[in-house]
Amino acid sequence: MSVDVGAVPVQKAKNFPLYRTVAGFVRDPLRQLERISTEGDGRLIRLDLGASHPYLVTHPDHIQQVLRRESDIFQRDGVFWRPLRELMGDSILSEGAEWEHSKRVLQPVFTTRNVNRLTGLMADAINDAVGKLEEPARAGRPIDVLPEMSRIVNETVIKVLFGDKISPVEANKLIPTFDQIATSISVRFLLPFLPRVLPMPGDRAFKDAVQVMDEVLFELVARYRDDPGDGSDIFTALCQARAEDGAPPDDKWIRDNLLAMFATSTETTTLALTWLWPLLHDHPDVLDRLVEEIEGVVGGEPVRPDHLSRLPYVSQVVQELLRLYPVGWMFPRMATAPTILGGVHIEPGDPVLISPFLTHRLGSVWERPLEFDPERFTPENSRERHRYAYFPFGGGPHQCIGRHVFDVEARMILTSLLSRFRPALSDAIPAMPRIGATLRPRESLEMTLTPVGRNA
Repeated sequence: MSVDVGAVPVQKAKNFPLYRTVAGFVRDPLRQLERISTEGDGRLIRLDLGASHPYLVTHPDHIQQVLRRESDIFQRDGVFWRPLRELMGDSILSEGAEWEHSKRVLQPVFTTRNVNRLTGLMADAINDAVGKLEEPARAGRPIDVLPEMSRIVNETVIKVLFGDKISPVEANKLIPTFDQIATSISVRFLLPFLPRVLPMPGDRAFKDAVQVMDEVLFELVARYRDDPGDGSDIFTALCQARAEDGAPPDDKWIRDNLLAMFATSTETTTLALTWLWPLLHDHPDVLDRLVEEIEGVVGGEPVRPDHLSRLPYVSQVVQELLRLYPVGWMFPRMATAPTILGGVHIEPGDPVLISPFLTHRLGSVWERPLEFDPERFTPENSRERHRYAYFPFGGGPHQCIGRHVFDVEARMILTSLLSRFRPALSDAIPAMPRIGATLRPRESLEMTLTPVGRNA
C-alpha cells in the first residue's frame, strides 16, 4: 500500500559525498550505483557528482509520485536529459506540447487493436528472420548473439512498424549507426554536466554516427513525406500528421520521431533477447520448462499469434528477463516546482534519477532480487505487488507506447528460436552490464544453435 509521501516528517536525504564514491564510479559506475542503492534501501539518496547533486529515487512509493501523481512537476528536462534531447529533438521523447503532439500522432499505430491486426505480419517476418539461422546452425558455426538478435528484430520492425519503407541497404547503414551512438554517448550520458567545449571519449564517433543517420533519415523523409501510403505504420502516421494550424510537419520533426521510434522499437527487444541466453545457460531448468511448453503448443509449426495465449511460461520468462535487465535503465527527471518526496524538500531545478535496474534489484522490494526466477510472475505472485515495484517501460503519462509491441515480438522471437534450435553458449559472460544509454554486455557473446524437429 502506498503512503502519503507528503505527510511524512521533513528529513534530509541520505548523502553520498564525492570522496566516498569517486573511485567506485571510475572503476564501474553501474556497480557503484547498485552499492549505493542497496545501502540506501529505498531512502531518497543525494549523490555528490561534483558539478551536480541529483537525487536517486528507488522506493516504489516515491517512483509512483514522480512518474504518475506529480508527473506535471517532474519533467523530462534538465542536465541529465540533455544528451537524449540533443539527439532526438522535439520528438515523443521530449516534453510539453512537442511530446503531446508526437504522442497523439503515433498512438494509433500502437493501439492494442492495431497491434493485434499486425501480429500475423509480425509472425511471418519473425519466422523468416529466424529461419536465416538454419545455415550457421547446420554448419555448427557459432553466431554472434547481439548482431543476430538485432538483425531479427530490425527485419521484423522495419516490415511491421515502418511499412517496409526502409530498404536493406538503408537498414545496413542505420543499424550499426545506432550501435555506435549507444556506445559512444555513454560518457556524456554519465557526465552530462560537462561543457561541450571539453572533448570527451566518444564525441567524434557520436558526431560521425549522427551524420550518417541524418543522411539516411532525411533521404527517407524526402522520399515518402508526400506519398507515404495509407498503411497504419509509423512512416505514414508521421508524414500525414498536421499541426494545430493544419500545416504539414517539417522534415526535422519527422526525422526526430523516426529516430526516436526506430531506436526504442529495436534497441529494447534486441538487448533484452541478448541477455536472455546467458540467463538460460545458467538456469537449464528454466530452459527445459520453456522447451517443454513450446514443444507442446507449437510443435513443428511456425509460430503463430494464436500460440501466445497458450504459452504462459514464455511470458513469465520475458517479464523476469526485463526485471533483471530493463533496457531503459535510467529515467532522468527535473523538478519544476517545490514538493516533498520521501520526506525530503525538493526544489525547482533539482535533478531526480529513477532506475528500474536499481529498484528491480532492491532487497526491500524483491525477495532474492538477484536470482532469475520466472515464478515471480505467476498471476498469484504478481497480485499483491506494488504497481511501481516493476516498471521496465516507465509509468504515468510517459509510459512507453510500444510496450505491447515489445511483449508480442519478444515472445514470438523466443518461441520461434526454441521451436527450431537448442542454444549453447560458447563462454559465460559477466552478469553486470556496461553502462551507457542502454545496458549492453561488456563482451561479445557467441552461441551455437543445434537444429531440432523439422530443422534437424
